[in-house]
Amino acid sequence: MRAGGIILYPTDTVWGLGCDATNAEAVARIYDIKRRPDSKALALLTDSIDRLATYVETVPDVAHDLLATADTPLTIIYPKARHLAPNLIAEDGSVAIRVTAERFSRRLCKKMGVPVVSTSANISGLPTAQIFAQIPEEIKQEVDYIIPLRQTESVATRPSSIIKLETDGVFKVIRPA
Repeated sequence: MRAGGIILYPTDTVWGLGCDATNAEAVARIYDIKRRPDSKALALLTDSIDRLATYVETVPDVAHDLLATADTPLTIIYPKARHLAPNLIAEDGSVAIRVTAERFSRRLCKKMGVPVVSTSANISGLPTAQIFAQIPEEIKQEVDYIIPLRQTESVATRPSSIIKLETDGVFKVIRPA
């Protein structure tokens, strides 16, 4: 991943396509693999709330409250992203980040020392794969490495809920739990 590689990996929600979130070329490859227009932002994972301040200008207090009380995975869209690949930052300057609690993805983010892209492993516009077996073969063939964990699980998973925050602490639910 440090050299621009793309992985297919289990997260705290669905299987994801991942790369170093500071590497614009790797991010562009993920857009190509998903056949997704780069005008649609991708989500990121990080391993701790403390890292958020490096990648967004302001972490409103309400973000800490939301993360502390969430009982399911929660992705928050923060305003004023920074220090990330430019093609990850939405037109309005925001970025979607989830603090992962899942063991593998948390360790991966910690070891990388930067956020990791985490977008569902599907072709844009098609249903999200809820288990590894549902991931299209063409996705599996286009990544550089498939993490050899949780591939035989049969329990369907769900994407995270998404909340968009403004700098004044006002928030809007984009995708409920």
